[in-house]
Amino acid sequence: MGAAMTTPEPAPATEDTWFSPPADGWTFDQVKHLELPFDWELVDGVIAARGQTKVWHNHVRDGLRHALEAARSEPHAVVAQQCVMVDDRNVPKPDVIVFDPRKLNFFELECVPAEKLALVVEVVSPGSRQHDRVRKPALFAANKVPCYWRVELDRDRRLAVHEYWLNVDTRSYVSAPMHPVHHGKLITEMPFPVEIDLDGLVGF
Repeated sequence: MGAAMTTPEPAPATEDTWFSPPADGWTFDQVKHLELPFDWELVDGVIAARGQTKVWHNHVRDGLRHALEAARSEPHAVVAQQCVMVDDRNVPKPDVIVFDPRKLNFFELECVPAEKLALVVEVVSPGSRQHDRVRKPALFAANKVPCYWRVELDRDRRLAVHEYWLNVDTRSYVSAPMHPVHHGKLITEMPFPVEIDLDGLVGF
């Protein structure tokens, strides 16, 4: 009998090849070691640069993280800008996530598994509108993430938080029934009781 055929291991991406993915796209294992001069996510096997954010965006993101951290109940954990493993070719990096850390190896964990998420928060900036309004909510809803917040800066420079809950039958998000959009103050029971002064997040 002849020797069994083996499929060669795919070559990892390099700083000279990352922009030319193979036909079926890069996997996270092929690209996670890269040291690129920009922040990035893996989208359908393609490395996508994350746009430069302004100070208000980062200030709001950090304020939301601190507020969620202060209000969290067990077993939830809160972290900002942590990659999420949806599958090996889709690894987004939300602004803030709330997740269940139980049974995860804290010291070895590279990305939080999507099935562990309780809430995803995205703060919309000019370069991320389409992703944060359409692609990411569809992706997280399809993977049964219970809650999604889309945070926008209105024309009067006040925050509006669009709160969505998962419809488990359709695997799509619907607006939260009591407060679909929060202005001034965010009060919700999902994924745990929290009250956030939104106006206070945009000042220094």
